[in-house]
Amino acid sequence: MDKLARELAPPMEKQLGQAVVIQNLSGAGGNLGSVVALRAPADGYTLLLNHIGMATAPALYRRLGFSPETDFEPLGIMAESPLMLVTRPQIAAGSAVELVRWIATQPQVKLANGGIGSASHLCGLLLQSSLGIGMTTVPYRGTAPALADLLGGHVDLMCDLTANVLPHVFSGKTRPVGVTSAKPLNVPGASAIPTLEKFGIPSVRVGVWYGLYAPKNTPQAVQARVNSALLAAIQTDAFKKAQLASGIDVVRDARNTPAGHREYLRSEIARWTPVIKAAGAYAD
Repeated sequence: MDKLARELAPPMEKQLGQAVVIQNLSGAGGNLGSVVALRAPADGYTLLLNHIGMATAPALYRRLGFSPETDFEPLGIMAESPLMLVTRPQIAAGSAVELVRWIATQPQVKLANGGIGSASHLCGLLLQSSLGIGMTTVPYRGTAPALADLLGGHVDLMCDLTANVLPHVFSGKTRPVGVTSAKPLNVPGASAIPTLEKFGIPSVRVGVWYGLYAPKNTPQAVQARVNSALLAAIQTDAFKKAQLASGIDVVRDARNTPAGHREYLRSEIARWTPVIKAAGAYAD
């Protein structure tokens, strides 16, 4: 998310006519940053950039301390990244069908993730549910160590953001199985990687989306100004080029609007709450 923030800041500065200062607060699964933004004056000078965690936090944390739906003013969703299911390079499975066959022959399959509630964890839950296959889940403190163990052959599978795994796919250090989006990636060298839906696994469609928020009761005029700046910023060539290189889609639909963002947040909370509760996955 830091990378996205730094790519968004320059065009936002140009649109707003003032400096944009980035402060990374990643504690408590990203909730620390949310709390700081929540307590800031509702004047538009403190904004929150957050991801799908705003939709999963209410189910993951029994003592969250804030409501994503009612304590913030959604200002627009700007980008969305699919995940990619990858395997350690020693597994000779060129498709999801071959992977399922391989899994069926193994006494144990280790599925890594970046921690409880992470996108890689959620993807893994959906994958096991869709296939009806149980795997040994191996949680890490972040996707970086999980990916390192995958590359080292210590775990078998992992779902992760395209931006994280593509360099290793291109280098041959990991094998791609499929992406969790509805269509293949529009990335040179990766467009041939199929979607998991192609193999009849539609319920594993999941993307990490990124949105901007203001504290509750921020004036409508301020919200409109920031939203206008955001829409202009994400359409700049530099921003779009940076996202394309990472396999990230720049959002251009109703979710760009505050109302559309709010409605999508509600739908994502409704989607993920039963999945997380069924798995008994709590982060606190």
